[in-house]
Amino acid sequence: MGRQSRNSRRRIDSAAGSAGGRTKVRDVFVARPFADLTDEVQWVAARELIPAATAPLTLAPSLVQQYGEHPVTLCTVLPMAWPAMTRPDGGILVALQRHAQSGDASRDLAVALLHALQTPAGQPVTVPPLPGPGPRLSDVLVDGALELTLHDGFDFWLDPGSGDDPAVRASLERANANVFPTVRLAAAPAVYWCQVPERAHVRWVLGDDEDRALDALARLSAGGGLLLGADTRFAGILRAHGLLVPVWDVPRATPAQEWEEPFAACVKRYADALAGADAPLDPAERRARQGLVGRQLTLR
Repeated sequence: MGRQSRNSRRRIDSAAGSAGGRTKVRDVFVARPFADLTDEVQWVAARELIPAATAPLTLAPSLVQQYGEHPVTLCTVLPMAWPAMTRPDGGILVALQRHAQSGDASRDLAVALLHALQTPAGQPVTVPPLPGPGPRLSDVLVDGALELTLHDGFDFWLDPGSGDDPAVRASLERANANVFPTVRLAAAPAVYWCQVPERAHVRWVLGDDEDRALDALARLSAGGGLLLGADTRFAGILRAHGLLVPVWDVPRATPAQEWEEPFAACVKRYADALAGADAPLDPAERRARQGLVGRQLTLR
């Protein structure tokens, strides 16, 4: 199995059931399921923040030897929240966001990919909701940067084999109606501006240790350096797969590109604060930290 985060704790317990000798598999919990991947922050962003995106994946050599070459595409969402789908040409799509999932997103995705490789082209892919211990993403993929392409909708779902499927068409129409504009900012890795009906947000997935990141944000907050400019508000912090995601409310009418410079300045202030995060916080910074902790929301 792939290396796991030190903060991860596992709860794997298999016991023989009384009916037919079947094995009961309990859930697995990994606090930072993408920690052993190079681009952890982008995996978390695609999993939790981005409505429509794709990225090419490369199968591990052992899987290529076993199953042959298959183009594999990571998707944020698939029709009817399927975990994976196979195309008639042998291509495979694997979804990050799905209904049935365990406490280890990396294991879920690896299982979905493995089951797709074992499924005839163009046929539905079924996966167990609780797969138990086994290969994770770092075991089934060649690790590297996650090259995300953002889309305005989910038309990438369609191919000659699915275009006439009324269920896929209906799911596509529903999904496209709920896509909100999302733009990646260049000021730092995994920073995304999005525009929802009533406001716009800038959200940044931080790859730093949670305690040190909180200390750095507390220093910025206490010193008045956490805002992006006039008419902006620090909305709070999301916690997603063991990482912190600070969120700013920004004016809805201001285009995404106009936040590049203000956010780059904020990134610089954060880096300076992070460099001194090992020093004790003063009373004002401690109060600011408590306020930030009280405004956290964990995404599950």
